[in-house]
Amino acid sequence: MTVVTRFAPSPTGFLHIGGARTALFNWLFSRHHGGTFLLRIEDTDRARSTEPAIAAILDGLSWLGLQWDGEVTYQFARAARHAEVARQMLANGHAYHCYASPAELDEMRAALKAAGKPMRYDGRWRDRDPKEAPPGVNPVIRLKAPQTGQTVITDAVQGEVTVDNAQLDDMILLRADGTPTYMLAVVVDDNDVGVTHVIRGDDHLNNAFRQLQIIKAMGWAEPIYAHIPLIHGPDGAKLSKRHGALGVDAYRDMGFLPAALRNYLLRLGWGHGDDEVISTQQAIEWFDLANVGRSASRFDTAKLTNLNAIYLRDTPDAELLPHVLPLLEAKIGGKLNATIVERVTRGLNGVKQRSRTLVEVVDSLIIYTRSGAQAPVDDKARSHVTAENGAMLTKLWTTLEAEGADWSEKTIEEVVRRFADANGLKLGQVAQPLRVALTGSTVSPPIFEVLAILGRTESHARLLAIPG
Repeated sequence: MTVVTRFAPSPTGFLHIGGARTALFNWLFSRHHGGTFLLRIEDTDRARSTEPAIAAILDGLSWLGLQWDGEVTYQFARAARHAEVARQMLANGHAYHCYASPAELDEMRAALKAAGKPMRYDGRWRDRDPKEAPPGVNPVIRLKAPQTGQTVITDAVQGEVTVDNAQLDDMILLRADGTPTYMLAVVVDDNDVGVTHVIRGDDHLNNAFRQLQIIKAMGWAEPIYAHIPLIHGPDGAKLSKRHGALGVDAYRDMGFLPAALRNYLLRLGWGHGDDEVISTQQAIEWFDLANVGRSASRFDTAKLTNLNAIYLRDTPDAELLPHVLPLLEAKIGGKLNATIVERVTRGLNGVKQRSRTLVEVVDSLIIYTRSGAQAPVDDKARSHVTAENGAMLTKLWTTLEAEGADWSEKTIEEVVRRFADANGLKLGQVAQPLRVALTGSTVSPPIFEVLAILGRTESHARLLAIPG
């Protein structure tokens, strides 16, 4: 059997973090088995489905590295096929026309509510002769669901789950205007592309019982269901925006690497022993449904941030640069010239060791994008901009120049340390004014590294900007 999974979001908003994890689990399972991962946009809710939401979903999946196989399927475009199946069920006796008017249904619901009973269609047209239909009423098509016995799902995550058929009513398959319902469309779409495993959130478990009845009525192959527990916040409550229930694009903007986010989402509800840092290749090799837990997982932004810091340190500079350079250009509002790119490339390794996000990396590398006197001095650093320090730095520069052509980090550090000793100063009394002159801040990468990367000419230009 060739494994076929699918991710089927509704385009009514951004790709949220729970949806991203569902997509990841489907992607990993299909890749683990050498199968197919499909993407279907369930856009049947025409009032709420939007093109920007579709674009956000596609962009979010692409950024996460979860590439789907084949073309994207749009559910609304398959409405004729869904209606065809409803009519087939009608013809084979597994569905029927219901002519109940909206007023009748409202009256029925009011009576059930008054009696304290569940809101269920009472089957009033289930066995009636269509000849009794009132004139001018367009009927809906309802499933003729079994009324006795049980529907059983052997779920790959939840285990065996059972519901009494008496609790399930005859749901609508085709509305009076001829449009299919979500329940019908999902089943038809999954069957027509041969989905073998339906991996989704456990908030869809109740839907599975109803969908399985359609599958059985049509005599189709039953997929293997795997309903994953939802993600909660650190406090155990349902995940909300205050916990971090944002769109995937927001995590990109906050400076998280896609590989780190994939790793973190993988560990929300799935485990492989004590392993925490799991590469994508390892994830594909190890992933299975047996290790998906039944309890809700808790989203913790601090843990994600710590994991991202590990990925920043371990990612080769050549792989990290394509993430960094566009962010730098966005921050300065222009293109980086070759000189700046060379500085950034040299400075990246040192900066990434002390950063937790790409935003922090960019904030630290911004010093390499400036030229000479253009470096602004922040408020905390302003106290170091004095005539006394300017004179000291001028003297230091003369000493550095006397060293000749060698402008390596090691040589620069040796010269600055000798200079401090020779002038009765602590290293910090030299290094901090030097840092402010070169970067405009009291915080930066190691100052000797900064000097070496900026080069002799640029370093001199910045020192000249300090009063002396």
